[in-house]
Amino acid sequence: MRFRLAVLSLALLSPLAFAAKPLSVCTDANPEGFDVVQYNSLVTTNASADPLMNRLVEYDARTHKLVPSLATSWSAAPDGLSYTFHLRAGVAFHHTDYFAPSRHFAADDVVFTFQRMLDPTHPWYKSSPNGYPHAQSLQLPKLIKAVVKVDDRTVRFDLNYPDSTFVAKLSMGFASIYSAEYAGKLLAAGRTGDLNFKPIGTGPFVFKSFQKDSVIRYTVNGLYFGHVPKVSQLIYVVTPDPSVRVQKLKAGECQIALAPTPQDVQSAQSDPNLQRLQTAAFQTAFVAFNSQKKPFDNPRVRQAINLAFDRAAYVKAVFGGLAQPATLPYPPTTWGYDRTIKPYPHDIARAKKLLAQAGYPDGFSTTLWVRPTGSSSNPNPKVGAELLQADLARIGIKAEIKVVEWGELIRRGKAGEHDMLFMAWSGDNGDPDNFLTPQFSCAAVKSGTNFARYCDARLDKLIADGLRTSDMAARTRLYAAAQNIISSQAVWLPLVHPTTFALARKNVVGYTVNPFGRQDYSTVEFR
Repeated sequence: MRFRLAVLSLALLSPLAFAAKPLSVCTDANPEGFDVVQYNSLVTTNASADPLMNRLVEYDARTHKLVPSLATSWSAAPDGLSYTFHLRAGVAFHHTDYFAPSRHFAADDVVFTFQRMLDPTHPWYKSSPNGYPHAQSLQLPKLIKAVVKVDDRTVRFDLNYPDSTFVAKLSMGFASIYSAEYAGKLLAAGRTGDLNFKPIGTGPFVFKSFQKDSVIRYTVNGLYFGHVPKVSQLIYVVTPDPSVRVQKLKAGECQIALAPTPQDVQSAQSDPNLQRLQTAAFQTAFVAFNSQKKPFDNPRVRQAINLAFDRAAYVKAVFGGLAQPATLPYPPTTWGYDRTIKPYPHDIARAKKLLAQAGYPDGFSTTLWVRPTGSSSNPNPKVGAELLQADLARIGIKAEIKVVEWGELIRRGKAGEHDMLFMAWSGDNGDPDNFLTPQFSCAAVKSGTNFARYCDARLDKLIADGLRTSDMAARTRLYAAAQNIISSQAVWLPLVHPTTFALARKNVVGYTVNPFGRQDYSTVEFR
């Protein structure tokens, strides 16, 4: 009871509510929910994991290093089969009108967070109708033998085999730490679904309300263990139309606008009230071929489409030239990128020949799925889809464009309902496996994050072997072989590695664009 009263009194006495101004951010889509472990879209991570929650460790994009968060330090056993984390003391969970914590963050919360995703007998395991796509695609149930509470301030992860990226995985949004106490109260009341729309975390902001297609409101966590935000509240204004986002920005209704079009980025340079922020994204936009459906089970068909695609025209029309054409699954700045692999040339004659060899001399009919509104990975979905449609028509493929709402696109794409699907993937920490395991492993077909639904035993082994060694030279060789399979088999139609832009009012300081697509508004203030 004393703890509850202390939390409440400190929150009420915080000067932030009186001294600071609200920060409104124009975002491009609704989150699927706020229980981040159920989902794999960046939009959902940005609305849940980023403002509301913390992980044991975080990845610092500036230094390219893992840094402490809810864990102050960690160590690995010499054989790589266990990792021990020492937890930060005095971290408060959010106090809201629907939950009043009676204790601080502790080891029980870490154990609950991971056992929920790993143990089919756990009482919370079946609470997610979507499963746990990241945990499943990264094969965590197979990797993690046990999550052990050593004491209130210490947790140990025992592994079944070494994984050179294990700690880095824990910086990803899905590894956000939940309150075991809150979960226990929801379970006892038979209201497990509340976790998805009444979230509780330890992060810099506290969830207030969500109106679909309109607004998400957050208040400031005055007890945050890190940098307490300098704004009075955070507001996400859901604005799918990029032109409307910029209009709201110019009118002062938003102070930051995400995913502007290339045209808006260029015009912002001449507006004295706006600033343009950017970074090269650790991201790849692509079209996924559903390799479990005919005719995309035939590599010659996939290769023919890669040859028919006019990548230069696409980059110019959709991105205004402000993106790097993609050849492989991840950007060329990634270590281990195989620069000997060349992109498919634009060769209509050769594409037609391959289609004929595949048994489709007259082409075929198919569908091309795309989201209705723009994002940083696809600023103009309509134009991009029409360009690809025209390229396909030149080799006899009749592609019907299907515009599908973003949440539905993700859900149905994970279920494998599509033929061809415009999609993008962002890595979390600069490691090649951020792309390889979730997009090309066989386990990721089952979890749904492998949108190409491509399962190849040799490729799967290369990816798995790359994780089990910390020898960088060995990993590089394994990943070079993996990239060769992905390219030669034309698993994807790679589009671009985008430059991520954001537009902001001139008086906004402390905001940076993250190459991994994550959002941190805790350091933003107004000058």
